[in-house]
Amino acid sequence: MARSLCAALAPLLSLTSLTSLTSLATSATAQERQDTVPPDSTVFEVKEITVRVARPLATAGGAAALIAKLDSLRLAPSPTLAEVLREMPLVRVRVNSRGELQPTVRGMESRRIVVLVDGIPVTLGWDNRADLSVVPLTAAREVTLIRGLSSVLHGPNAAGGVVKVGIADAPPSLLYTGPIKLNAGLDHLGSSATELAASMLFRREAGVLFIGGGGGYRKRSEFPRPSDVPPAVPGAGADRLNSDIEHGNGFVVGRYESGGGAWAALSSFGFRAEKGVPPELHVLEPRLWRIPKTWRWVTVLSGGTGWRDTRWGEGDLEARIGLDFGETEIDTYESLAYDRITGGESGDDRTLTFRVLGDHTLGPGILSGALTLAETRHVEVLDPGGQSTFRQRLLSFGVEIEEPLGGAGGHPPGTRLSLGLSVDGSDTPETGGQPPGDVLWDWGARAGVTTALGDRGVLAHGGLSRRVRFPSLRELYSGALGRFVVNPDLDPEVLVAAELGVTARIGGLETQAVGFHQRLSDAIVRSSLGDGRFQRVNRDRTLSTGLELLANYAWERLWVAGDLTLQNVELSDPTAPAEQRRSEYQPWVAGNLAVRASTILGIQAGVRLSHIGRQYCLHPDLGTDVELQSSTWVDLEVSRVFRPSGAPGARRAEAILALDNSTDASAFDQCGLPQPGRILRFQLRLY
Repeated sequence: MARSLCAALAPLLSLTSLTSLTSLATSATAQERQDTVPPDSTVFEVKEITVRVARPLATAGGAAALIAKLDSLRLAPSPTLAEVLREMPLVRVRVNSRGELQPTVRGMESRRIVVLVDGIPVTLGWDNRADLSVVPLTAAREVTLIRGLSSVLHGPNAAGGVVKVGIADAPPSLLYTGPIKLNAGLDHLGSSATELAASMLFRREAGVLFIGGGGGYRKRSEFPRPSDVPPAVPGAGADRLNSDIEHGNGFVVGRYESGGGAWAALSSFGFRAEKGVPPELHVLEPRLWRIPKTWRWVTVLSGGTGWRDTRWGEGDLEARIGLDFGETEIDTYESLAYDRITGGESGDDRTLTFRVLGDHTLGPGILSGALTLAETRHVEVLDPGGQSTFRQRLLSFGVEIEEPLGGAGGHPPGTRLSLGLSVDGSDTPETGGQPPGDVLWDWGARAGVTTALGDRGVLAHGGLSRRVRFPSLRELYSGALGRFVVNPDLDPEVLVAAELGVTARIGGLETQAVGFHQRLSDAIVRSSLGDGRFQRVNRDRTLSTGLELLANYAWERLWVAGDLTLQNVELSDPTAPAEQRRSEYQPWVAGNLAVRASTILGIQAGVRLSHIGRQYCLHPDLGTDVELQSSTWVDLEVSRVFRPSGAPGARRAEAILALDNSTDASAFDQCGLPQPGRILRFQLRLY
């Protein structure tokens, strides 16, 4: 299309202004929505089990979700988002050859999963994803995972799921958990991690103010290599080559709520890190990279009116601005000795995001609207190669209606229907000197229903959705230091998904079962060129069908939790070579089983067994699929909570002794990239 994206936005901006004024927040259902997972209202939430558990949720939009408080998870000090998601069920996190940790849900890779921090996406930008291994969650309060039919209000590229990180998105009284928090730990290899946070709560007649801040630091020389995995260099020690990291982070959080309900919030966090990139063990010419510097700072400014009376009922309006700045440098080396730099790459990223959201009562239901505008700018400097500038603009405008059916027309009481529609757009006005692509437009939609069964202890939920994901700048224009051949003609991906599930609480048992089917058309996958290089291409479609099972059971001093994912992910394209038709890194089975019990002297003991089934990867040297065997490993932990009387400001202390991967099993995230071997660590928390 000849016209620019900005010109095309004018009618939508006018429509949004009108919608924002007439579609403010909810009233009769406002109190009901206070404990929800916005903007997908939670009509059923299983009550909390306080012992290290992610709780199942079911949303009015029909989507299955999980929510986890960070202080209830088995985490090292100053955790990253990758570590948090590894502890949550029904999601996989794996490292890639760039040393980045990325999530996978229901056969959907990381670029199809949006990470929202206080409502602002941090997965937009050069690559449309974030390296979870360096995104700090020292400031975070909780993490919510929506696994499939996410709301059309979540913004662009939210096709295959949403990870929501909550920092300053709750009332001040909930944000404040104590004046001081201290968490420190070390392992048997000398790696260490520390975090410290402080906060204050001010209550006045006019309103309530919360202020908090802190930071964390971690350092690791290298992580251990499983004993049955060969070293990258013959005769090398027991550690994984080039797996060191040094990472520091800090944050500031504030939120004010007036007596009338209006509010304003600030969440600002950042990190600076240096790390190695472990070389792949299965190829002749692996990436020999180090990242001498990577930093990022994310700031979210937000505010809202609170629930207000309007001429047509009640509602609210809120706005959010996200500022996301970062820089990464990469050095390439001549050999596995990592003693001579042969080239490199640096990237400077700036992403600005603006979101307006509003809700309004619509009789007994709710009308919601959201506009998201985002622009990302990436400056790439190659050595050799010179400097190039890239820019991408994204838009998403969505409207949803949520209506309680409540016994009308023969529907059971507690039944709610949700319908949504979105318009999404993208253009790339700067492409590093290469021809710019066309302005792209597409649409999304979602329909979902939830209904209570029996005494409302059981909820059935399901839905259908269509979502689009536009190719990132990196997918279109990056050669990845000679590893990829560019393809600027990539088409958007379109995901059509359906799910049907049940969420229940029966006595001490919490359980959720969800069946899903997804069809990803024009799937962007990497294709081997047979000379060690890849190219990203559109395949006909990827089909994924599966079943997710989750259960938590608490009985007196015993807690048991388990999750299981069974899936079949197929790549369907008659034009693809026969030896390249399997989906990469999509095991048919994956699951966890954890048991925790209180024993003598107040000591809690826990064991967790994890399993990943057989996978396949595309070998760049052979140009064919190769099999990656299944893996099983066991984590052990003992802990005790103390209530010190002399520690100022501390209400409790907890000592933790853990043995991760106690069996020293070789569990591979990706071909040639094993997870760490056995690690013994000690941790002390004051909170």
